[in-house]
Amino acid sequence: MTKHHLAIAAVAASLALAAPAFAQTSDITIGITTSTTGPAAALGIPERNALEFVPKEIGGVPLKIIVLDDGGDPTTATTNARRFMTESKADIIMGSAVTPTSIAVSNVANEAGIPHFALSPLPITPERAKWSVAMPQPVPIVGKVMYDHMKSKGIKTIGYIGYSDSYGDLWFNDLKTQAVPMGINIAAEERFARPDTSVTGQVLKLIAANPDAILVGASGTAAALPQTELRDKGYKGLIYQTHGAASMDFIRIAGKAAEGVLMASGPVMYPEGQADTALTKKPGMTLNTAYEAKYGPNSRSQFAGHSYDAFEVLKRVIPTALKTAKPGTPEFREAIRQALLTEREIAATQGVYNFTEKDRYGLDERSRILLTVKDGKYVLAQ
Repeated sequence: MTKHHLAIAAVAASLALAAPAFAQTSDITIGITTSTTGPAAALGIPERNALEFVPKEIGGVPLKIIVLDDGGDPTTATTNARRFMTESKADIIMGSAVTPTSIAVSNVANEAGIPHFALSPLPITPERAKWSVAMPQPVPIVGKVMYDHMKSKGIKTIGYIGYSDSYGDLWFNDLKTQAVPMGINIAAEERFARPDTSVTGQVLKLIAANPDAILVGASGTAAALPQTELRDKGYKGLIYQTHGAASMDFIRIAGKAAEGVLMASGPVMYPEGQADTALTKKPGMTLNTAYEAKYGPNSRSQFAGHSYDAFEVLKRVIPTALKTAKPGTPEFREAIRQALLTEREIAATQGVYNFTEKDRYGLDERSRILLTVKDGKYVLAQ
């Protein structure tokens, strides 16, 4: 058996709720649940692919990585997390690709007392705050760069179309919280489900409201559905997309309709445009070079950055934790949790992390850029 185990397995039946018995081990076990099938596969597959480029050991200790598919289903994600807890005796849990499944994993991790790295934005409620951190940019930080751009362009009214789930709620709530006080009024709100294949009715209602711009609160390839429909139905205003849509797949699916879109993104989507002094440039270039060498030119993805960055963080916190505890023990899990609070300025592809007890995202304005699509390619927006 090699030091680095990457197993992609089907989900088994529901497991017992009892907490696991931990024993000291010679490696560090990391359980990862993500969505490599189903509606969120466009997010989960890059997250899985990026694991090919993460360390095989940290601090001289081998990493045992176990990957399970949850298909974007919260119930399956819960089962996977419990499987990591009871069968694998995981020291660390990561996942998942979308907000509803990340919430499910966070609930299990916080119940069991296992450090959890969410790979999608999620609401960090008090019951999830002790053991969970989130790798993606928090919605308010990436939202602000779009709202500032709207204001600079004289946008007075905004239409919203987003997922009918917790991710859509995160963005609509932020729109109300930040944009409305800036003088940008919400003209209409529409929702759609992730598996939907048509949003014609919602789009016609949005166009009838005649907003100056429209914000799409969706992720992955499904974000291209409203984009395409809006342009096909003749909407001429500005369209903004959230960082959940930031991938080359969006351009591939939306085609000509993607031209001119304004998209909040993490810096991993365009590290070439960063100053050499930016702490995110080197890791972003490193990941993109390796990823595109394996998966082809322009295959880079924000979602690959999320899982890759979790290991960039672990490269800093695991050596600190190993000074006081051994893998496979509750003490080691607690040492990782504490190290997340003491290690500062952790540079990664998507930002520079400084976690605190109250800030479980740990990111600042260095974690976002605003892109547009010109001639089928992402470039910095003006």
